[in-house]
Parts: sequence; C-alpha cells; structure tokens
Amino acid sequence: MNKRFRQLFYHLFPSPFAIAIMLTVVVFILALIFTQRPENAVSAYPLKILEYWQTGFWELLAFTMQMALILILGHALALTPLFNRLIGLLTRYCNSTAQAALMVSLFTILLSFFNWGLCLIFGAIFARKVAERAKSLNMPLNYPLIGAAGYAGMMCWHGGFSGSAPLTVSGADHFLQSQIGIVGIDQTLLSGMNFSTSLCLIILIPTGLFLLGKYSKPSALDIKTKASSRSKPVEVIGAEKIDHLKWPAITLGLIICFIAIRQAWNNPSGAGLGFIDLNYINFLLFGLGLMLHGTLDNFLKAIQKAIGGATGIIIQFPLYAGIMGIMKYSGLGAEISYAFVAISNQTTLPIFTFFSAGLVNIFVPSGGGQWIVQGPIVTEAAQTLGVSIPKTVMALSYGDQLTNMLQPFWALPLLGITQLKAKDILPYSALVMLMGMLIFIVNLLIF
Repeated sequence: MNKRFRQLFYHLFPSPFAIAIMLTVVVFILALIFTQRPENAVSAYPLKILEYWQTGFWELLAFTMQMALILILGHALALTPLFNRLIGLLTRYCNSTAQAALMVSLFTILLSFFNWGLCLIFGAIFARKVAERAKSLNMPLNYPLIGAAGYAGMMCWHGGFSGSAPLTVSGADHFLQSQIGIVGIDQTLLSGMNFSTSLCLIILIPTGLFLLGKYSKPSALDIKTKASSRSKPVEVIGAEKIDHLKWPAITLGLIICFIAIRQAWNNPSGAGLGFIDLNYINFLLFGLGLMLHGTLDNFLKAIQKAIGGATGIIIQFPLYAGIMGIMKYSGLGAEISYAFVAISNQTTLPIFTFFSAGLVNIFVPSGGGQWIVQGPIVTEAAQTLGVSIPKTVMALSYGDQLTNMLQPFWALPLLGITQLKAKDILPYSALVMLMGMLIFIVNLLIF
C-alpha cells in the first residue's frame, strides 16, 4: 500500500475514544441545526439535546457488559492449550502476509454468515495467533493488514443468519407488521440477490486482500506473546485446594455446555440460527473456558490476562449510546433518511437507502437500533414508489454493515485482543469498504 496513503490515516485519525467524542460534538451540532425544536423547549433546545444525550448514555449498559464479556471470555478461551492447537492447524497455512490475509479473511467472512459475534471474536483471535506465530518464527508480516482481514467479516454479517433487520421483519408481531406484513428470510437472506452478494464477498474480498498482501511491506510486530495461562504447580492448603482441583471447573463447564446444546436442540423449526445471540455466545464461551482450562485457578488467571483489553469497550460504549440517544430522540436519524428518500425514484431508492444506512451507521452503529430509526421511513417510501420491500430491507442491511470498516466502534474487541490501534487497520479496512461498496451496488442494480 502507498506509504502516503497510510500516513494520511495516521495523521487524520485520532484514538477511538477521541473519535467518539468528536462524533458526539458533530451529532449535537447537526441536531441543533436540522431537527425541529419542541414548542416547550424552543429557547433551551441545546439543553434539551443534552438531555437526549444523557438519556441515551445509559441505554446500552447491558450491551456494554455483553461486549466486554465476549472479548474477555473469547480471549480467555484462546489461551487454552486445545484452542492453541486448533488455531495452529490454520496458521500453518499462513506463511506470508498474502496467505495469512486470505486465510483470516476467508474464514472470518464465512463465520460472519452464521453469527456476527462469533466472527468478531474469531477474527481477532486468528489474527493475533498469526502474529504470534510470525514473531516466533521471525517471519515478516504486515500485521495491520491481517488485523483488517480479521475485521472483514463485520462488513458481511448483516446478510447472514444473525442479520438484525431481516430477522426482525421475519418474526411475528414485529413493529412494522401492520405496514409490510411478515417478510420471510426466503425473500431476504435466502434470496438470489443475497446469495450472489454473499458469493462475491466470499471470493473477491479474500482475493483482494491476498493481492494487497503480496505487495505490502511488513510491519514491526510489537506484540507481547502470551503463553498458556495454565499455572505451575503450587503448594496450596485448606479450601484453596478447590481452585486447583479439576472436577469443579470441568463439571460446571460441562453443565453450561449441556444447557447451551439443549437450547440449540430445542430451537423451534424454521427459526434458523436466530437463537444464537450475544448472551448465548457468552454463556457458551464461559462453559468452554472453564472446561478447557481445567481448573478454576487456570481460568481466573486467563481472565486476568484478558480483562485489560476490555477497557475501550467499557469507557466508549456509553458515549456511542449517547450519540444514539441524540439521533433517536431529536429525530436526526429520521431526517437523514427523509433527505435521501426525497431524491429517490423506483430505480435509485435501494441505492440511496444503502448510502443513507451507511451514513447513519457511523452515528448509530447498531443494526437493530438503526432498523428502528430508518425502517419505517424506507419501507413507506418503498411502498409509495413500488419498490420491493425485501430488497429495501437488504439494501439497508448492506449499508449498515458497509461503514463498519470506517467506524471503530465494532473494532474495539479486535483492537483489544490484537493490540493494534484503529489507525493501523483503517487504511486497509477502508479499501475493503470500497470493494464491498462496489459489490453491493452492482448486485442492488442487477437484481
């Protein structure tokens, strides 16, 4: 990659925390200018917007804990001997930057179609293991490119079986059912358009990263290699022996895994993989971590090593929740959607829906939250212009995931695990975004 291009990102992009603060200021100003002031708060509208921000600030506390746990538990699982051996089988084929970029992006994208949470944690751990192996073998590697490859699945997930918008409209009693009815996944996720789009992503994104890896220069591997967290034998007395016995951790781990498997087995037919949510993933990671570490002591030491990476999530997610509060309660998100709808016709509505979703996603980086903000507007426009509702749903889904490649919100778990900075991976993820944009637009136009 051109050195000037990389340097541009290094100079323009601050830390993710600073980006969150800057976005907060931008959204505050936009809401002040473009949204309608309530009659009871005309003169004190800036204070009203601050109230929206404060209200939203606390609305993602449960989600923040879920994301912190998925990073901590996933990282702890990566420190188990079994996981090291399994991931080692894949890293054997990562003998150059190009090969590693291909392998990491391919498996991450494939997993993203099953579940976005699994894809995010897998991509981060896979990228880190590739870097650890490269460092141990003294192999040159462009680590930021591999980090971006591990993040590529977040541009593909909304077309898979954990996609918020398609799954929402396929469920009974969703909030737009009276307007658009129930839209089954056979019309959205399993449509010919989405199959074509997904196939293009699977083939073209890894291929593009492979070619980029062949011509990119290696980077310094400033990564602390973490060995297995299994503790050396120590002399313990009394009740402390419980922490070093195998049966408590393994038994509890097996019970948790049994409950998770039973839930999957009893999943209603036709529900697909919709039961796999963040709570399910964290529950399963918790059980696997206990079981594979073997003792409570080993598991807790792994947690201690992994917990530092969750700092960014804990402190930054409330800021994004505040941004979402302003977008939601001031009506700014709706105004952005209306602006794009106003210039649309039957041919261009899916394209403008796609771009508007990409823009809104920068400020509301939540697929479900974004559908609540934009769904009523774009579906009403689709019905007025005679555009396919399923196609409109997928256009919004594609736009929502596209700008994840620029928005460091979802990259925080990956950055915590890989020890990379946002500005390290952004030059490469931006190129992934450009490739994805071309794929999405072409498919939206063809179908």
